[in-house]
Amino acid sequence: MLGTIVNALSIFFGSLIGFLLRGGIPEKINNTIMQGLALCVMLIGASGALKFDNLLLAILSVVIGAIIGEVIDIDERLKRLGDNIERNLKGRGGKVSEGFVSASLLFCVGAMAVVGSLESGLKGNHEILFAKSILDGVSSIVFTSSMGIGVALSSISVFIYQGIITIASSFLKDILVSNVIADMTAAGSLLIIGIGLNMMGIGKIKVANLLPAVFIPVIYHIIYSYIINLI
Repeated sequence: MLGTIVNALSIFFGSLIGFLLRGGIPEKINNTIMQGLALCVMLIGASGALKFDNLLLAILSVVIGAIIGEVIDIDERLKRLGDNIERNLKGRGGKVSEGFVSASLLFCVGAMAVVGSLESGLKGNHEILFAKSILDGVSSIVFTSSMGIGVALSSISVFIYQGIITIASSFLKDILVSNVIADMTAAGSLLIIGIGLNMMGIGKIKVANLLPAVFIPVIYHIIYSYIINLI
């Protein structure tokens, strides 16, 4: 869990720095920085989306994940949580809901989050998560200066999400083989592209409702292995 703890703390303290810098960065510069970051986010997503092992499974994962996500309405639940926090802060935190949801998704669904957590849990190797901590820490400074203190709350999401993967990896090591991880990465990277499009204002994709897509390859592999064993 060391890598996950360091990652969560880097986001939290990066957000505090970004919050302190909010008044010192002109809105015009903030907007341009956010547009530049959006392009970088889409580049990260595009590079990961091409790492699929099974294209059909990647497509089905997104479709099935979208159905599950819409039924549960993850996007609305996350926004409601952010709005409740914002009301408790009496508006002092800016757009808490937007910052919380966008940052949580960006920091959680990437390849480094999944692969790094697996490496941490399976091998005790935290190098990927340490590298991710640096990237997330710098990103959180910029995001918070633009979207407010809600970004800091994403550190909790990262801690829970990556912590669960790290702990669960020791029980799922026989299932989380390279092709499964590749398809999880591809699905997650497509979501990152969606985040980038939202940041650019090009679309209003409910990325949170697509989150279940990341885990569909695991479920598929479990079912497939079970059927093969029966045959």
